[in-house]
Amino acid sequence: MAAAPEGGHVTEDLVRRRAEHNNCEIFSLEEISLHQQEIEKLEHLDKWCRDLKILYLQNNLIPKIENVSKLKKLEYLNVALNNIERIENLEGCEELKKLDLTANFIGELSSIESLKCNIHLKELFLMGNPCTEFEGYRQFVVATLQQLKYLDSKEIERSERIKALQNYPEVKWKIREQEQAYLLKRAREKEEAQRRMQERKDEKQKQMDSKLGCDSPDSTQEKPNQAEGDGEREGCRTVENDDEERKFWEEPTPYTPESRLETHRYIEEKRRAKDNGIKKEREDYLDIGHCRRKSSECECAEVFLVIVIRLHFSLKDDEENNQIILDLAVYRHLDTSLLDVDVQPTYIRVLVKGKPFQLVLPEEVKPDSSSAKRSQTTGHLVVTMPKAKEIILAKQKVSASIKHSDCNTQQKNTRRSGQVEKLEVDPSKYSFPDVTKIIQEKEKTGQGPITLQPQKVTEVKKSCVDFENNEDVPPLI
Repeated sequence: MAAAPEGGHVTEDLVRRRAEHNNCEIFSLEEISLHQQEIEKLEHLDKWCRDLKILYLQNNLIPKIENVSKLKKLEYLNVALNNIERIENLEGCEELKKLDLTANFIGELSSIESLKCNIHLKELFLMGNPCTEFEGYRQFVVATLQQLKYLDSKEIERSERIKALQNYPEVKWKIREQEQAYLLKRAREKEEAQRRMQERKDEKQKQMDSKLGCDSPDSTQEKPNQAEGDGEREGCRTVENDDEERKFWEEPTPYTPESRLETHRYIEEKRRAKDNGIKKEREDYLDIGHCRRKSSECECAEVFLVIVIRLHFSLKDDEENNQIILDLAVYRHLDTSLLDVDVQPTYIRVLVKGKPFQLVLPEEVKPDSSSAKRSQTTGHLVVTMPKAKEIILAKQKVSASIKHSDCNTQQKNTRRSGQVEKLEVDPSKYSFPDVTKIIQEKEKTGQGPITLQPQKVTEVKKSCVDFENNEDVPPLI
């Protein structure tokens, strides 16, 4: 929903923002929706949007129909759920076909006679108005506005209109009497609302005076004990605010335009106070965490702890990975855009919906290397912060070892290269049998056709020394 217009008025900026469907052009605008904008006065539309045909103004705080008489093309006007008490200033809306006045405070039923000029008016909604409780309400409206076809979503039959016209003088007289009684009741309600408003103003003035009395120069003499009493005063103020709010909502009040406006004012005041409180916390929350002891007792003035918002957390020192891990139990369904993490070398600050959570770190960390993540299961905020001190020591150890001996590094490099070569040719690393080894074993045992033939030849030569080769003897094979 768009922000409410400043001061409850219709502004050009609001109209342009609600005219996005027309490229933010308002002069040619034919339809606009200004519902739930806390508008307290209807103005400017008859000058800026002359071509309007449909106008939605429901659920605002409009007390009077005005500044619409120049909207000649207006066909549908919806002003339901407002503070309107009579029907007026619609004679210039010549093309008006549908008028919705549901849930207003119309008690002057005779004011519908001003709609006789709207000859194209076919539908009228008056449900939820005090006038609907009058005896003869429907007969009076049907007889007065003969151009109507539907009243409160119910079709008007021809026989119903004939009957209403026959009894019109008598019904009109009854309506006048009930109107006078209602107007007297409204006068008493207005006086009561004015008296109640004055009482509330006086009560606020007393509270302001008492607050100024507490902040007088006499009370400031006890400054050493001021820090101790801040918490108690804050608690008392919170209890008073809770009692005041409970009293406001539990007090029985009639449903009138004044009470509706008063409720709106009260909610707006609470909203502004809350926004101002959040702004003040953002500006002053660093002062909450400073050391409050005297300079003789403590020379430091560092931020040590600020927990304005109550959340469970754990701070883990992960020595193995040389880092500090903060696990903050933020709300599981909280949007991540509402979290703001600021990591400093000595402390971490987290803003959760504008409320600060801050604590000091046991060791110095590196903010540039830190990271923050949300858990997908629990929604917790996990901030990982690498330590700065131990990383520096690790670098010094490496440099010292390099300076110690260059020969050792060269030997290590040669060993590494040798290990790499062994890994490439080492036969024990293979999982399949070595064929070359099998062949070598056969050569050692003297088996196989290749080794047998030369052995036989050598044996023949060695055993037959006196052999004579006779060509007449045929060969044995």
